[in-house]
Amino acid sequence: MDPVLVEVTRGARVESAHRGAAIVVDAKGGVLFSAGDVDWAVYPRSAVKALLALPMVETGAAARLGLTDAEIALACSSHSGEEDHVATAASMLRKAGRDETCLECGVHWPSYDGATRALAAAGKAPSALHNNCSGKHSGFICLACDRGDDPKGYIHADHPTMKVITAALAEMTSTTLNASNQGIDGCSIPTFAIPLRALALAFARFGSGQGMHADRAAAAKRIRAAVTAEPRMVAGTNRFDTKVIAALGERVFVKGGAEGVHCGTIPELGLGFAVKCDDGAGRAADVVTAALIAKFLPDNGQVNPVVAELARPTLKNWNGFEVGAMRPAAALG
Repeated sequence: MDPVLVEVTRGARVESAHRGAAIVVDAKGGVLFSAGDVDWAVYPRSAVKALLALPMVETGAAARLGLTDAEIALACSSHSGEEDHVATAASMLRKAGRDETCLECGVHWPSYDGATRALAAAGKAPSALHNNCSGKHSGFICLACDRGDDPKGYIHADHPTMKVITAALAEMTSTTLNASNQGIDGCSIPTFAIPLRALALAFARFGSGQGMHADRAAAAKRIRAAVTAEPRMVAGTNRFDTKVIAALGERVFVKGGAEGVHCGTIPELGLGFAVKCDDGAGRAADVVTAALIAKFLPDNGQVNPVVAELARPTLKNWNGFEVGAMRPAAALG
């Protein structure tokens, strides 16, 4: 059984706990920290979006289409459906000569309540541009159009553009990706079960440039720079990933996925990490991720105050009274 990674307190008592696994490795696969079953194959879901964006950049498609920092960052995002997110996705599609009717990610209301309320107040319904994955899908369409592929059906595993994207993920994780470990993601693209150890290695490579050919290493650097320049595009208002990247800049890249997964890299140390909470709790994965960053990236012995707060968030009730907190458990050291 995986250890408890996060405790949730109310008053002086632990009210609940989240078990899981986490690992930190260098670009050669050396383990600096691990807890739980790190060879457990999990669906990383949205946590690997930056890896899926690599072909769009390394092939030169992003440059040829004139994609901006904001647009490249959005290709890596699980955005909140805010106005700037929607506009940026639409801009990417225009540059590819397409529009939102080309998106095959499905439609849902924005995850940011303010954006949902604004749409409803205007008497409007959401479109595929509001889907949290529309940036990633717009990036796929950009790549397909630049390659000369018909983007129709790009979400399917046998589409030529998706084959290129899947191959990049397989190479980054050094994992065989096929029907035996394939599922379907919430946005309808293939998602593959990959061991946490392999995911951490992929992000150590993504952050350090090691273990990749020159064009891919340059693409990873370009993506990290874009995300650093436009952290709002990666998530949005009051979102964990945006807060961490805004606070630490190029020193850290983080990206969450559904069901309690979080991955990232500390480029200056050449480290990658991967987290999975057994119960799928995103709030717990956030705490574990912040705790790992605090553990490995102190500044002159001091932890960045934003990261410190995210590692031990307070819990408040509807009246704004502080009633408890979340905290890293002993397994996180």
